[in-house]
Amino acid sequence: MSVSPVTRPMIEEAAGRIAGHARVTPVMRLGAGALGTKADVSLKLECLQHAGSFKTRGAFNNLLSLPVPAAGVSAASGGNHGAAVAYAAMKRGVKATIFVPEISPAAKIDAIRRFGADVVVGGAQYDDAQAACDRFVAETGALKIHPFAAMETIAGQGTLGREWDLQEPDLDTVLVAVGGGGLISGIASWFAGSKVKVVGVEPEGSRALQAAFEAKGPVEVKVASVAADSLGARNVGQLVYDVTKDSVARIALVPDAAITEAQALLWRDFRLAVEPGGAAALAALLCGAYEPAAGERLGVLVCGANVDLTKLAAIAG
Repeated sequence: MSVSPVTRPMIEEAAGRIAGHARVTPVMRLGAGALGTKADVSLKLECLQHAGSFKTRGAFNNLLSLPVPAAGVSAASGGNHGAAVAYAAMKRGVKATIFVPEISPAAKIDAIRRFGADVVVGGAQYDDAQAACDRFVAETGALKIHPFAAMETIAGQGTLGREWDLQEPDLDTVLVAVGGGGLISGIASWFAGSKVKVVGVEPEGSRALQAAFEAKGPVEVKVASVAADSLGARNVGQLVYDVTKDSVARIALVPDAAITEAQALLWRDFRLAVEPGGAAALAALLCGAYEPAAGERLGVLVCGANVDLTKLAAIAG
């Protein structure tokens, strides 16, 4: 097993850095036999984080770790990362320019603008927006804050794993949604070497990390999923692959129907308004893509709340 590029001490430092900037989000314990399983299930409600997702942790760690030039900061995002960077920049008094793809939901673009950032539509898909962001950074000297391919981002997201571990020290397994892989990289870096098994969850139509594991390195994939705006990276990149290849136990693939079922359940039973990507980890439990053992202490991450309420109403009936 190789040494991870992101370590527990790096995550500890990030936790100290962002303390007071990111929320400590709650855990909801559902108990043994919850949701028709044999497991003892709890939900980590990171959907209650500032700006609606875990991305706020990585955004603050970047802004508090790196020098910010006069041109400010820039990011490419399907929505959540952009909202988080915009929020962190607003709180730090820094200019932010966010590039979004055409598929970004209006709710997420509105959140970015609400936090005071300039929004630029940078192409049809996420990778097109990233290319536009890269050009802007080259021209202006702005600090690029990457949603997953940066150690500052991964260490920031790793603070979620640290916090979860403190709240739930007896977990056996955690289910974590995967898009570009920054979140699972951080969480897996925290739990590496412990008894906790980290299982990634990807939509069947957006499986960049699973494809990387199969190919023994990052590869391009096609993306077509209801969760593409947040879990739609076409390539996880070398850093994420290097961090996760030995620290993630497996990937569970879920159909879009299971994701929308999880969204409906979270609203119906808990009154949690959650976007598709935020519900993906729970979908793996509901559809059997991950089957826990009897008595297994299972933590499920609910990671994003920036949902179009009209669409959620239609899903929830």
